[in-house]
Amino acid sequence: MRVHKRPKNSRIRGARTCGYGFRQKHKGHGNKGGFGMAGSNAHKRQSTKMAVKKGTYFGKQGITSRGTAADKTDKINLYAIKDNLFKKDGQKINLSKYKILGTGNGFKAEIVAMSASTLAIEKMKKAGGNIIVSAEKEDVRQHIVKEVPEKEEKKGKKKK
Repeated sequence: MRVHKRPKNSRIRGARTCGYGFRQKHKGHGNKGGFGMAGSNAHKRQSTKMAVKKGTYFGKQGITSRGTAADKTDKINLYAIKDNLFKKDGQKINLSKYKILGTGNGFKAEIVAMSASTLAIEKMKKAGGNIIVSAEKEDVRQHIVKEVPEKEEKKGKKKK
């Protein structure tokens, strides 16, 4: 004679965990870190405060390819040169490792620089000074096509 066995769901009724141990283990929602605004939801509350930062608080922003190199040239403005290095009219200032930018007023001095913006050069010339650019950038050509000389036809007997 067969013994009647109760189904599992009838034995589990009233039990909170239903045979899966800790209550949260078999919910199918992953680990939320708690209920309500606990865990990862706490960041959502915080994000409203961080909205002032224009959405740059969470995650990664932007793409930079491996070939892109940051511009590492040192730059200096005219006002910084005037405030810190300029002492008298006609002075020669050597800034051969810097690029001169045009923020500020020009003054009577001769500056030797790696490069300079057009605005900086104009302001210095108006004031009676001068910027000497030490090294001009050469045009970089990405692809050079070499002309191949045409082959001369052989002079001789033609085969029939």
